[in-house]
Amino acid sequence: MIKTYQISLGDSPVGHKAYEGDEKTPEGLYTINAKNAFSGYHKNLGVSYPNSKDIAHAKLLGKPVGGDIKIHGIRNNFGFIGKFQRFSDWTNGCMALTNSEVDELYATVKIGTKIEIRP
Repeated sequence: MIKTYQISLGDSPVGHKAYEGDEKTPEGLYTINAKNAFSGYHKNLGVSYPNSKDIAHAKLLGKPVGGDIKIHGIRNNFGFIGKFQRFSDWTNGCMALTNSEVDELYATVKIGTKIEIRP
C-alpha cells in the first residue's frame, strides 16, 4: 500500500531528529516495529528510530539519541478533535493522525513494513 497522510509533528518540525528532546520527527526510511492497541493516544505503530546512523549522529553531538517514536492517534478522550489536531505540531517527535486514519493503518500495516517519513 502506498498512501500519504497529513500529519502533526513534533513542536520543532523542521529538520531530521538528531537527539532526545529536540522535538523533531525522524525523516527517512524506517520500519514499523511494534503495534499497540491500548495506547494513551488511541492506537499506535512503533517506528524503528533510532537506526545506526541516528545513533552515531547523536553520539557525535554528545547527546542521548532518544527513541519511542510512534505513529499514533489523538490523546484518549479527545478524539472528537479529529482533523483539527492538524492545525499545530504538538507531539514530542511522533507523527499524529486522526483516530480513523490510525485505525486504517493499524488494520493494514504489518510489523516489518517499510515506511518513508517526509514531513
